[in-house]
Amino acid sequence: MTRPTTRRTSQPATAPALPDELDRLLRRMRLPYLRQAAPDVIATAKAQRWDPAEVLRVLINEEVIGRDAATRRMRRKTANFPSGKTFGTWRPEQSTIPAPTQQALTTLEWISRAENLAIAGPSGTGKSHFVEALAHTAIEADLRVGWFTLETLTATIGRAKADGSTARTVTRICRNDLVVVDDIGMLPAGQDAAEAFYRIVDAAYERRSIAVTSNIHPSGFDTIMPKTLATATVDRLLHHAHLITTAGDSHRLQQALAGKGVQALT
Repeated sequence: MTRPTTRRTSQPATAPALPDELDRLLRRMRLPYLRQAAPDVIATAKAQRWDPAEVLRVLINEEVIGRDAATRRMRRKTANFPSGKTFGTWRPEQSTIPAPTQQALTTLEWISRAENLAIAGPSGTGKSHFVEALAHTAIEADLRVGWFTLETLTATIGRAKADGSTARTVTRICRNDLVVVDDIGMLPAGQDAAEAFYRIVDAAYERRSIAVTSNIHPSGFDTIMPKTLATATVDRLLHHAHLITTAGDSHRLQQALAGKGVQALT
């Protein structure tokens, strides 16, 4: 007996539509992916004489696959990634992050241990690209990700303070398995930004993973935000952290100088 692990292995060119009553039942039960797959699966099952239990298994598997894919799409949209950069466009050999470190981080085991990641280095050296690629990988592994800049994080916490929902907002953000705060240090951070950053790092401490990118080393955060809050934040951030520094010239600038920054006009 054929036992496919994915959708039908072969089927007639045109599978018959489901009976109306069955279609209504599947709609009522909210099984859209099973309903979509059912005509082809049933036709293939008849042609190959599958065991009834195998038909049921394949149909349920279709629903599970569809729901998982929909969940990942929703989580990716909710994360609000800045550019959609993944490891598909990452060039590991061009990065100054050691190859073993890249490989270790892509396993995502550090997230399961609630460890943090801090990447510091000059602008254009691949910090955000690498972290966003890790974040996409995390979503594909069925993890939740929240993506912020220090400015958007400050705005989010600021709105929560205005309506008295700060604690709930911090809790909601820290339901993510990974919280990213990108591009720290591009602009000076005042009291509100430092407080927002501290609240998230403190709430996530030893419970969730934080990943930050910055053009300055975390030890220098007290040069862009109030010293007391910076010290307390960095203390928690780096206690269980992978600290990486990048070097070199900006990849964006190199592409621009090589004439690869824009497409030629025709």
